[in-house]
Amino acid sequence: MKLTIQARREDVLDKPIREKVRQLAEAMRELPQLEFTTNHYFADGMYCRHLFRPAGALIVGKVHKREHFYIVAKGRVKVIMDDTAKVFEAGTVIISKPGTQRAVLALEDSICLTVHRTKKKNLQKIEKELIEEDHRALFDAHNKLKQKEIT
Repeated sequence: MKLTIQARREDVLDKPIREKVRQLAEAMRELPQLEFTTNHYFADGMYCRHLFRPAGALIVGKVHKREHFYIVAKGRVKVIMDDTAKVFEAGTVIISKPGTQRAVLALEDSICLTVHRTKKKNLQKIEKELIEEDHRALFDAHNKLKQKEIT
């Protein structure tokens, strides 16, 4: 069994970070899902998503089409994105590039924000504008768990 795990790990290590994050998201589909309260704020052509993450929560976000701010407002999180995995503390501001998809592990109770440019205020329309289409996404634009399809 160890050899199988080791072989799989080596296969994963050779892949770019985005592919690893995608594989993680796919594996997480089989786990119980948690819904976290997401607050939405709008001001003068800006949209802010405010999300509390309890310690131990692992979240893989959606792929963003446009550059935006990612802010750690409270706590500490380990973020895997682009070509890095780093621990960030409250007060950190990251500029996320187009095509970014993050995997975030809350190392302690944390609050993270994303801030986007948009004049829209309808969450479904905002998601169409800012997020790459993903018909397999488990969560909707309100960050609520979609009903699982019957297979």
